[in-house]
Amino acid sequence: MVRLFIFIGILVGAAFLPVETPGRALNKSQELADLSLEELMGMEVTTVSRKPEALMEAAAAIYVITGEDIRRSGATTIPEALRLAPGVTAGQVDANKWAVSVRGFNGQFANKLLVLIDGRSVYSPMFSGVFWDSRDVMLEDVDRIEVIRGPGAALWGANAVNGVLNIITKNSKDTQGGVIRAGTGTEERVGMQARYSGVLGEAFYRVYTKFFQRDGTIDSLGRDVSDDWQAVRTGFRVDWAASATDRLTFQGDWFDGEVGQAVHQAPGSL
Repeated sequence: MVRLFIFIGILVGAAFLPVETPGRALNKSQELADLSLEELMGMEVTTVSRKPEALMEAAAAIYVITGEDIRRSGATTIPEALRLAPGVTAGQVDANKWAVSVRGFNGQFANKLLVLIDGRSVYSPMFSGVFWDSRDVMLEDVDRIEVIRGPGAALWGANAVNGVLNIITKNSKDTQGGVIRAGTGTEERVGMQARYSGVLGEAFYRVYTKFFQRDGTIDSLGRDVSDDWQAVRTGFRVDWAASATDRLTFQGDWFDGEVGQAVHQAPGSL
C-alpha cells in the first residue's frame, strides 16, 4: 500500500532569542559539506565510555544518526529513524508494534538491547523489553541517536548484550521559539504536535504536546485487522546551568493512548 502523508509546519520565533531561519540552516548544511573526513569523524559521542570523546577514538562499533539525518529521511517515529543505522533491525509487527534489535535475535520484546533516552534506560523491568509505541518524542527535539553494535554490559549492565541505543535530545536552550506541525494522510489520519521554548529566570524551559491517530493494517484479503491506534502526549523540560561544570535538568511527561489488538482471521472466515 502506498502511504501518503502531508504536513504543514510553522516556526514561530521568540522575541528574546533568535530562531534559526531557512537561510541559516542552509549555511549550516554548506559548512557541513565543506568539512573534511577527519573533521566529520571528530564528532563528539558520550555513550561508549560515559564521557565525551571523539567518534574516531571511540573503542566500539558506533554509528551516529544526527537530527539532520532524521529530518531528511522523513521518519515520523524513532523506530523508523533507527533504520538509518547499519546493523539495526527495525521491523514493524503491525500498525502499533515494533521489533528492534542489533546483531540479530530480533523480536517484539528483544531483551539483549539496551535502549536509553538521555542516558536513562526505558525498558520494562518486568521482562527487559521496550514498548516502542509509548516511547515517543518529538523528532525535532532529537539531537542525535548513538548506536553501539556490540557488548556494552561492562558500563551499562546486563541488558547491553548485543548493543546500546542512546537517544539524546536537545537542551532547552537550543530549541528556543515555537514549532507547530499538523498533517494528514492515508496511514496517519491525523498528526498534530506543538512545542514552545522560552526563558525562566536563569533557566531555559520547553513544553510540548503531541497527538496522532493512525490507521490499522489491511491484510492480504483487504480486511482491516483492527490494530489502529491513537495517543496523546504532553510534557515539559527545564535546563539550568548552575555553574560552568554543573547542569540540572528537570522534566516530566504524561502519556495516554488507545491501541487496537490485531485480530488474525483464518482464510475464508467472515
